[in-house]
Amino acid sequence: MSTQNRDRSNRRTVTTLGAVVLGMFGFGFALVPLYDVICEVTGLNGRSASLSGESQAQFEVDLDRTVTVEFVAVLNQEMDWQFRPQVSTIEVHPGQQYTMNYVARNRRDMEVVGQAVPSVSPSSASRHFNKTECFCFTRQVFAPNEAREMPVTFMVDPRLPSSVERLTLAYTFFDISNVASSQTRKSDEQGG
Repeated sequence: MSTQNRDRSNRRTVTTLGAVVLGMFGFGFALVPLYDVICEVTGLNGRSASLSGESQAQFEVDLDRTVTVEFVAVLNQEMDWQFRPQVSTIEVHPGQQYTMNYVARNRRDMEVVGQAVPSVSPSSASRHFNKTECFCFTRQVFAPNEAREMPVTFMVDPRLPSSVERLTLAYTFFDISNVASSQTRKSDEQGG
């Protein structure tokens, strides 16, 4: 094989590998939003749906059926917090809206930013658990030693399979103070 043919072959290989690397990078970049959409649509990974007030009006309350909803609170990253549901379980009628509070307290002597991530189990029923208001929709900024009640307003869809008699709503609370402060610094540096 001549030197010219070998160089051409090497350039083609490098170009092909470069295209593969760029394609892999693009796929990896798009994977997280794609995963979120798939989880939202299918209810995979215990993600529950959110429901607007208008779409909630389309459901009739099923007074002949009750479903037990269990509430769980988990702290992550060895947070010096208190975090718990006000009640551990309630009986609900599908189609009826309920509000329940979680209670959180920052036990540190400094401001802390937290974010709650919900999950619903069994995962097959998660798309039937609809939140209209939730503290998990936004970051929670706590002053030093601040405590507060954080509401979640929800409804169990009447189309929940009759085999499901119990749901668990679990929140894991993360300390995102470092992430929040680095995003604030970036925003300040960019003039926004």
